[in-house]
Amino acid sequence: MSDRSLRGMRLGSQSMETEAGVEPAPRQRVEYRCQDGERVFVTFAAEAEIPPTWISKTGKEALLVDGEKPVPGNEKPVRTHWDMLLERRSVEELEQILTDRLNLLRERRGEKTSA
Repeated sequence: MSDRSLRGMRLGSQSMETEAGVEPAPRQRVEYRCQDGERVFVTFAAEAEIPPTWISKTGKEALLVDGEKPVPGNEKPVRTHWDMLLERRSVEELEQILTDRLNLLRERRGEKTSA
């Protein structure tokens, strides 16, 4: 039995069929361009919907060449914790609270070191 085993073959991980007669799915190559002139080429399936913008490998936003410019949405900017805090308190109030808390912390540390 052991003399009939397939040695060196990973069964199930490799196909025994040849690629003869197999045609890949139709594709299209699309060009994007960054504002600094960097060109980005992306391959999509022929029936795929092409996005108007693409992020290049360098992290820059590229626009579709010969495409429509994207319309900016009515999205709100992301609110940070600092933005929400400033809605409730003024900078002067925050500075006063910080000073009070630091004084309280220093008093506690002074009591602990003296005890």
